Amino acid sequence: MTNSPFHVPLIIDVKPAITERNQITRLHPAKDDKCIHSNDSQSTSDPNPPANRTIYNSINMVKLEQVAQNKAFGGSITKYKFVSEALGALETNFNLFVPEGASSSAKVPVVTYLAGLTCNEDTAPWKAGLLLPASQHSLALLFPDTSPRGANIPTEDDSWDFGTGAGFYLNATAQDWSKNYNTEKLITSEIQRVLKENSDVGGILDLERQSVMGHSMGGHGAITLYLKGVLGEREGVVYRAASGFAPILNPTKCPWGDKAFKGYLKGELEEGKAHDATELIAKAKGKNVQILADYGTADNFYKSGQLLPENFVAVAKEAGFGDDTVSVREREGYDHSYYFVSTFVPEHVTWHALLLKK
Repeated sequence: MTNSPFHVPLIIDVKPAITERNQITRLHPAKDDKCIHSNDSQSTSDPNPPANRTIYNSINMVKLEQVAQNKAFGGSITKYKFVSEALGALETNFNLFVPEGASSSAKVPVVTYLAGLTCNEDTAPWKAGLLLPASQHSLALLFPDTSPRGANIPTEDDSWDFGTGAGFYLNATAQDWSKNYNTEKLITSEIQRVLKENSDVGGILDLERQSVMGHSMGGHGAITLYLKGVLGEREGVVYRAASGFAPILNPTKCPWGDKAFKGYLKGELEEGKAHDATELIAKAKGKNVQILADYGTADNFYKSGQLLPENFVAVAKEAGFGDDTVSVREREGYDHSYYFVSTFVPEHVTWHALLLKK
């Protein structure tokens, strides 16, 4: 595997979930078990962990298996797994934080968090500092994975910024990738359906009030999936708002996006425009849009032209959006790490809460 030039190691003890049920345990290492956006790792524990259990309501519904559960800030964070049609019948995991007091008679809005390159569904719960502000605002948090795992496609694990851990939140159309690399469908349609079918889990969530946020590649995913919903260019949930931390905002013009679109999409960069926030915000002129983004001036990926917030801001202004609806803020001295993310997470969560509770 090729390591990122800005790689910061994430050290995790990866063991089978059955023997490590007192942790929110990963069932699949991401590449070499590292995340370029990480600082360090902390695992949480529950002195009385539940046994793994399978939740389903009929033989025609997707089985949702509980892998682990931890109490946090009065609520709980639970890891689930299921076999995903969108990912070509591969098993996928997601984490779900539910705040204290959520019930079928007091359903809570949902914010989905999309992680960045080489990360997975555990990265943000451990590092972003999201659970406390979410509990304070009575918000549920959904953390899906960043790609399929175990597709065994040639070249899938040849580099850190493409393939495993780098699904780019799209539906692939290129021949080798179209069977498994459909994270857009997974997040916006399939997980939504699975939550509805498994009422033990989804019955306390207000799936009519949802928004989305993310970091780096995940910020790209959050803003593009949001805008495609606003524009009616995809199926599934329509989010009320999107925010990003150091999001990739013009991927057809940057090396990460160039590599992803030429690899995953049959139409390469031209098809990639449908997954480019700068292209989409131009088409959203006249729409009711709510976007918030932050990036740091000390971010090496910003300085090397991977994020391109200036392109997005210029096009948004041309389309008539002001800072009250599309706000992209420069943060002096901050880098690309989860130290940066966790600094501004409380503000982002408050922003989402206000929009979801209108």
